[in-house]
Amino acid sequence: MLSGLDPSGGAGIQADIQAVTALGCHPLPVLTCLTVQDTTNVYGAEPVDAELVRRQLACVAADAPIHAIKTGALGNAAIVDVLVDFLGQHPGIPVITDPVIKAAGGGDLADDELIEAMKQRLFPLAEMITPNGIELTMLGDSPNPEEAARRLLEGGCKSVLATGGHGTGEHIINTLFNHAPKPLTWEIERVGGEYHGTGCTLAAAIAAGRAGGLSQRAAISQAQNFVNRAILHALDVGKGQPVPDRGIPWEH
Repeated sequence: MLSGLDPSGGAGIQADIQAVTALGCHPLPVLTCLTVQDTTNVYGAEPVDAELVRRQLACVAADAPIHAIKTGALGNAAIVDVLVDFLGQHPGIPVITDPVIKAAGGGDLADDELIEAMKQRLFPLAEMITPNGIELTMLGDSPNPEEAARRLLEGGCKSVLATGGHGTGEHIINTLFNHAPKPLTWEIERVGGEYHGTGCTLAAAIAAGRAGGLSQRAAISQAQNFVNRAILHALDVGKGQPVPDRGIPWEH
C-alpha cells in the first residue's frame, strides 16, 4: 500500500493498515507524503522523496510476495512514475487506486500535475479506481456520475467504483462502472453524516479481499460490510468528523 500519513489517525496509511489487518492480511506500508491534518481538514502536505519510495518498493518486493496494491494520496507525479515503473516490473498484481484529491474539509492533496499523471499513467494499470462524488466529477470532467465514469473508462480505466459516502440520501450507494452493459450497485443504510477515512478504508478493504483471493464483486461486498460495521462503532477522536473504528473484531 502507498498512502500518506494522517497525524489524526483517521485516514491515510493508518486506515489502510488497520483495515487490511482486520481482514486477515499483512500490510506492507510505504509512505508517500506527510500531511498536516486533523479530523476537520488537511492544512498541508509534503511528498516523500520519490527515489526513497522506489528503494522501499524494490526492497519489500525482493523480500515478500505482494498479492494486491492499494494507493491513496501519492504526493506528486514523480511518485506516480515510480509506481508505474514498479508495476511494469511486477505485472499481474491487482491495483486498487483511491484517487485522493481533496480532503472532506476542502484541503488539497493533489495538484494538477499529479492528477494528470494518475489519469494518464496510473489509472490504465489499476484494476479499479474508487473516487467519491467530488473526485469523480473532477476526474471525469462532468457532474453526471455516469458520464464522468464513461469518460474515465474511455480514457483507459478498467473499472470505476463511484462511492456514495459523500451523498445525502437515506442510503449509501456504491456503483461499479466497467465495460459491462449495465453498472452494478451496492446499497447500505446511511448512518449519521460523513466520517473521516471511509474512502481509504473501503479501498484498502477491497485490496485485502483481492489479496485473499476474492473476486472483484465479492471483495467489494465484503469491504462495504466492513466499512458499515466500522461506521456503526465510529470514534469521536477530535472536533471534526468521527473516525470509523476499524479495530472492531471482524467475523469472516
